[in-house]
Amino acid sequence: MDSRVTEEGLAIRRRRECDRCGYRFSTVEEVEILNLAVIKRAGHREPYNREKLENGLRKSLEKRPVTVEDFKRLVGQIERDIQVRGRTEITSHQVGELAMKRLQKMDQVAYIRFASVYRKFQDIESFKRELNALPKQAPRPGQTLRRRTKNAK
Repeated sequence: MDSRVTEEGLAIRRRRECDRCGYRFSTVEEVEILNLAVIKRAGHREPYNREKLENGLRKSLEKRPVTVEDFKRLVGQIERDIQVRGRTEITSHQVGELAMKRLQKMDQVAYIRFASVYRKFQDIESFKRELNALPKQAPRPGQTLRRRTKNAK
């Protein structure tokens, strides 16, 4: 009946009708990455697995104000970044860097969580270095920043 690309351009929404009963419904078709090998740190290769990416992102975004739609968009953007490379192989390091780049723009707390596992932070200094490297963001509407003064108790 009708086909449209979704707002993010990551899927096609189709309006359909059952030939038998006339019932109308919508389907969503997403691009699936096939024939992509991920080269792991140890050097072995394994097929790309979207679930692994989603699980890592889900852990870093746990209890963060992110909607299901935002999450799907994030995964789609990372996968699109992978596809744009036009290669049949990608290192797990490259996948992690692409994920961190997108997370940093979306949610800095989730970014730090992901980075701490991905980059294997060993101590608080690792966290401090990563925090200091983050660009300063303006507060969200309704959020205020408190400044500590030297004499604050």
